[in-house]
Amino acid sequence: MSIELVNKNLRNWQGRKEWFFNREHTDTYEQWYEGRYKRAEVWQKKVIEQLVKKDERVKNLLEFGCGTTRFTRWWKNIGIEATGGDISPFMLSQAIHLFDGDLVMADSHAMPFKDHTFDAVAFITTFEYYKDPVKVIREAARVGKHGLVFGMMNRNSPKVVRRRVQQVFGQNPFYVTATFYTPQHLINVIREALHGRGFTIEWTCTGLPRWFPLQQWSVPYGDFFGLYVKLLS
Repeated sequence: MSIELVNKNLRNWQGRKEWFFNREHTDTYEQWYEGRYKRAEVWQKKVIEQLVKKDERVKNLLEFGCGTTRFTRWWKNIGIEATGGDISPFMLSQAIHLFDGDLVMADSHAMPFKDHTFDAVAFITTFEYYKDPVKVIREAARVGKHGLVFGMMNRNSPKVVRRRVQQVFGQNPFYVTATFYTPQHLINVIREALHGRGFTIEWTCTGLPRWFPLQQWSVPYGDFFGLYVKLLS
C-alpha cells in the first residue's frame, strides 16, 4: 500500500485535519530545528535529560509521536535505547533514513505492545495533539514499566499569544489543533488517568528569553516544560 493511500485513510484521524498528514509541512520539519529552534532544542534536551536520568531504572524507552526522530536519535547520547512510534507515514518516511533503531506506525491511543515492554514512554511536543489524553496516558502507563516522559509546549508563554494571532491570519498551521498545557493542567490529567496508582511527579521549565538571567527554573513560566512521572511499584 502506498504512502499516499495510507495517508488518505488517516486524514480523518481524530475527526480533524492535522498538519502532520500534510507533506508540505512534514518535509520541512527537520529544518525548524536546524534554524531558529536550535537553541531551544539544546535547552529542551537538557531539562529532559535531568529529569529522566534521575530514574536509574530507565534503560530503554518508546518515544511516541517521534516524527522524523529528532529526539529519538538523541536518547542514545544519554545512554538510553529508544524505539520510535508515530501515526504519520510522511514523518516516518523520513525517520527510516535518519534513525537506525526500531520504528512502528501506530496510534498512541492503542499502542501495539505488550504490558511493560519498555522502561518508559516519552512524548516530546506531541502530547498536545491528542484528543483523548487520559486514554493515551493509560496506554503509556501500561506499556512503560517505570516512567512517563513529557516535553511540552507551555501555555504560560507569550509565544502562545503570537501563535494564535498568526493562525488568525493563516500564517501558522502547526498549532491549530494543539492543546497547550501548563504543568498543573498536565498534572491534573495525569492524576485522572492514573487514579489509584502510586507515582511521583517532577517538572521544570525552560524556553525563557535569551536576555533573561535564568534559562531554567521551577516556576511554571517559559515556552517549554519537561515533566517526569515516576511510576511506583
